[in-house]
Amino acid sequence: MTTTAPGGPVAAELPFFVYGTLLPGEPNHDLFLRGRTAGERPAVLPRALLYDGPGYPYAIEGHGRVHGTLLVAAPGVYGELLGLLDHLEEFLGPGHPRNLYERVAREVELPGEAGEAGVAGEADADHGAGESVRAWVYLAAAAVTRSLRTGGVLIPGGRWTTGRTPGGS
Repeated sequence: MTTTAPGGPVAAELPFFVYGTLLPGEPNHDLFLRGRTAGERPAVLPRALLYDGPGYPYAIEGHGRVHGTLLVAAPGVYGELLGLLDHLEEFLGPGHPRNLYERVAREVELPGEAGEAGVAGEADADHGAGESVRAWVYLAAAAVTRSLRTGGVLIPGGRWTTGRTPGGS
């Protein structure tokens, strides 16, 4: 996995994969992303599980899929957006003991056209042939992951929305 320290050099201006309060329609989308993105499209993080948190979710490595959005930073604001997201996600640097999340580079899948039809095409979106893109993803830090694996509430289907019943979908 590739990580970089906040404010440190970034090897590439990767897009961001978001799956919680930064999703379109969720509370932090407008606060942190309005005017700072050049593109947003549905995406899926393979080999990951989604757990319920205190008002926001956590993704961890696992045998599942997490649904979210791939964001491309608007021209000229990449550094600002990276700093804002690192601060929001409480990422202090790779492996820092006080991290809430780790920022890692992962492959995310962009569903093909057949999968973007909505509920009727959902099976295609889950397993369809689309392109793969490397992106920054905020995964739960090690201590949080250990806690989730032993007593966390798994979100069925890997889709998170504000206001849903805890443990429900």
